[in-house]
Amino acid sequence: MKKLIPLILPLLGVCAGIGAGIYLKTGAAPHAVTAEDHSSAASDHANPDHEGEPQSPPQYVKLNNQFIVPVIEKDQVSSIVVLSISLEVESADSESIFAMEPKLRDSFLQVLFDHSNMGGFQGAFTNASKMASLRRSLLAVAKQVSGDKITNVLITDLARQNV
Repeated sequence: MKKLIPLILPLLGVCAGIGAGIYLKTGAAPHAVTAEDHSSAASDHANPDHEGEPQSPPQYVKLNNQFIVPVIEKDQVSSIVVLSISLEVESADSESIFAMEPKLRDSFLQVLFDHSNMGGFQGAFTNASKMASLRRSLLAVAKQVSGDKITNVLITDLARQNV
């Protein structure tokens, strides 16, 4: 029984994450959220270098499912980290991002597992330097996969559950 617990707990975490995702899902197809959708964020940000050119606001693409990352200590799962990621893209690129989502998710999971294995989710895991390092790594692989279509990676939800 003691040998089954480390196998069952991550499975329960994955099932809970999927269940929460299904419960919280709006029922609508995935969509890109533009800056215009948020009235408080709809103010114009004039670029002094290109004042005469109209700028299209970036779009934010929320990846469909949460990422679930196990935290391993002493060869056992000690906790599970669940996070949601949104991507900032050029306004015309949101559909192409959805098309490459499986490759992006795979690349992001590898970065998240590496971050976890290096102790990034242990202790004060929301510390500014750890979060900045994680965002930089996620953005680097996002640009590799998308060919610079992704301009920023936003971690919109982050939680760690000890097991």
